[in-house]
Amino acid sequence: MEYNILEKASETKGSFYIEDNGQVMAEMTYSIAGPERIIIDHTEVSEALRGKGAGVQLVAYAVEFVRQKDIKMLPLCPFAKATLLRHPEWKDVW
Repeated sequence: MEYNILEKASETKGSFYIEDNGQVMAEMTYSIAGPERIIIDHTEVSEALRGKGAGVQLVAYAVEFVRQKDIKMLPLCPFAKATLLRHPEWKDVW
């Protein structure tokens, strides 16, 4: 299933998330570490979406986000790091 991923950000932090009827069902948070990098620090997926590809889609969205901004990411979140390691085509972003 393809999920609609939304973004929110402040000057220092941000997130990519999936909502259903106004409720956040999955979210990946990041911190802005200067003008050239974001740090992915946490990914959480609700029980309702677990095992349905929502987390991987959040990582894929983050990959496109940093590519568009021509920056890098540092995946401190274990899920994001493991997902990136399974996708060598994303190696350019971290």
